[in-house]
Amino acid sequence: MLARLAPLLLFTLAAPAQQPPQQYDGPRPTKPDLPFLVQGNLVFATEALEARERKQKKDILFVIDGAASPARTHQASPFFLFEAERIVPETLGLYKLEVNGEQRQILFPGRKPPKPVLVDVTRLEGNLFKIEVHETLAPGEYALSPEGSNAVFCFAVY
Repeated sequence: MLARLAPLLLFTLAAPAQQPPQQYDGPRPTKPDLPFLVQGNLVFATEALEARERKQKKDILFVIDGAASPARTHQASPFFLFEAERIVPETLGLYKLEVNGEQRQILFPGRKPPKPVLVDVTRLEGNLFKIEVHETLAPGEYALSPEGSNAVFCFAVY
């Protein structure tokens, strides 16, 4: 019997002790439900706007005022901090926007909507989340948007 328990006992003793979750001590967002770009030890709010819908037959065009976002980053794979209050961070999709004159826009064709850019959402502590972009973003205008909402959080990669 002891021979059968020895491997189990050895495994239990060799398993590392689980560490309690550590407290996050980096920069923090200053407002809930607003993604903040992280650059070093600083955080910058994204541009919070509401996209207007324009229906075109079976397609929907979402239009955002202004040709460029004042929230800018040089990082091709940026990450964000997000303090969730009303918005569920896992519902945020990241989309590339097209600039057309003095507005930014994205077309959602009726048959095949655009795929969002792949992001990973990780809980840091409590309601604080890290949103990481897993692709290299080309220079341009982008928006994070909660699924089923016209709220957009815009930024530019330069």
